Amino acid sequence: MSTLHNDAFLDIQNLNVTFTGGRKPVRAVSGVNLRVKKGEVVALIGESGSGKSVTLRSILRLHPPGRSKIEGKILVDGRDVVSMPNAELTNFRGKVASMIFQEPLLALDPVYTVGEQIIEAIRRHENISKDEARKRALSLFERVRIPSPERRLDAYPHEMSGGMRQRAMISLALASEPKLLLADEPTTALDATVQIQILLLLRELQRELGLSVVFVTHDLGAAVEVADRIAVMYAGRIVEEGSTRTLMRSPRHPYTRALLKSLAHGSVSKGTRLETIPGSPPDLSALPPGCTFADRCSLAQDACRESIPEISQINPEHSARCFRLEQTTEAI
Repeated sequence: MSTLHNDAFLDIQNLNVTFTGGRKPVRAVSGVNLRVKKGEVVALIGESGSGKSVTLRSILRLHPPGRSKIEGKILVDGRDVVSMPNAELTNFRGKVASMIFQEPLLALDPVYTVGEQIIEAIRRHENISKDEARKRALSLFERVRIPSPERRLDAYPHEMSGGMRQRAMISLALASEPKLLLADEPTTALDATVQIQILLLLRELQRELGLSVVFVTHDLGAAVEVADRIAVMYAGRIVEEGSTRTLMRSPRHPYTRALLKSLAHGSVSKGTRLETIPGSPPDLSALPPGCTFADRCSLAQDACRESIPEISQINPEHSARCFRLEQTTEAI
């Protein structure tokens, strides 16, 4: 068994994920290091295509083995998921680590009732009767505040509203009492009011159950609502990481600063044009030799295009990957 770094429950070390099914290999994740303590919520944020969901799915090894290559280590409670045999991996999924998917209507099986799916998940990991598993499923529905839970257990996914399906998806993820919860943009398909309800529910359940959580989102507002720490991803790399308070008040990487400037907030007056990030993310099948954000960065110099900056430790709780950190100390 590998040794965990400090008190991390999840310890990702130099993770590289390459997809090989197309004409060119696509390096979706490059050298990611991420640690999550017991009972901690870490948010992964960034634009679409930055590698957030690929990183998350790698923790459960959900990528097709014939068309993807995972290198590095993913230690969960001391066990390396990358080298885990299939029989152990099957037990690991759901019991130790579980996922809330972005769109529950696609994640849930349409030909079985929601209750049947939760009961099956419980009995897969525990030797209990169907009646006992149903009682547990009912208790989960009550915990996530699904109205008329007894009746909803016998409903099919399409018979439930979006918010109710997401609550059922959370119940399914918690069915076997995992210690690590992976949430892949769980509020994207919901309206604003339901989003807030789901975020508050997730935070409440996390605290009540003492879960470690990795929360993937492109919504900074959602990240602030639930996360203790935030890691910012761009083109497959983590470019900045720190406590939520620090990153929102004192972002140092030009990409993080650009993301924050592009948001509407209370200090922006009506009619003011929001700032945008020029250009587009790089082609992951032909990454440039230097900083992947250089072509979109107003601070970029020749050195930025020649080599990849190392992670710089700004303070014990804050780090960033940039050659120009001395230029990003002013408030935004």
